[in-house]
Amino acid sequence: MKKNDILWKLAYLVITGGVFLVDQTTKAWAVSRLRFGDDISVIPGFLNFAYAQNTGVAFSMLDDYGDPGRWGLSAVAIVAGILVLFYFWRTPRSDDRVLGALALLLAGIIGNVTDRVRLGFVVDFIDVQFGSWHYPTFNVADMAIVIGAGLLILDMVWSKKEKADPPTENATAQ
Repeated sequence: MKKNDILWKLAYLVITGGVFLVDQTTKAWAVSRLRFGDDISVIPGFLNFAYAQNTGVAFSMLDDYGDPGRWGLSAVAIVAGILVLFYFWRTPRSDDRVLGALALLLAGIIGNVTDRVRLGFVVDFIDVQFGSWHYPTFNVADMAIVIGAGLLILDMVWSKKEKADPPTENATAQ
């Protein structure tokens, strides 16, 4: 791997660190400002900041398993983070879409596993609703994971399309 490639990948890891810091900073704000029921309505009827503790995974699934669940979920997240990092280093420097997606995934994984190990739960505080529809409360790390996974899915779709439609060459001879 060339020195320039390593520097670019380190830059992506700086982005990972930045997203992680934003996640942890906003969670600290949520704990200090929202924990005692002082919800904030940002856009009434659509976006609120409301403190929640998530002991499970997405949408609080698997939250009834206490400490074994906490450490089991933490172990799974740590393994996932290691696999993402491994894939990150093996991805070619030219594949910016995948590198960006993996950087976001890694930031989200680290952000949520940090909470789970340190606190025993993940701090959630972004609350979105539309009419009677109410989305589960989430955080910046969750957004990073969803966006990163979405970019990976888009990359898979676009990669398959590029392989299926090879560029055509001008067949006229001169």
